[in-house]
Amino acid sequence: MTVLSFDDDGVDVIYEGIEFRLDRSLVEEATGHPYPQATDHEVLRIVDPNPSLSGEPRRIGDIV
Repeated sequence: MTVLSFDDDGVDVIYEGIEFRLDRSLVEEATGHPYPQATDHEVLRIVDPNPSLSGEPRRIGDIV
């Protein structure tokens, strides 16, 4: 299971028991969008090569 915790400066991630942080600039570079416009699904795809996506994607700006 992958856990994503968003804040204004980036994303705290727990993936396969490993905790790490994706900085805001890395998310923007990887998605090609300003941080608030990137979605949780896009961030999950950065972390997990085969994510189990459910529900509608949510913009980070709406989450934080």
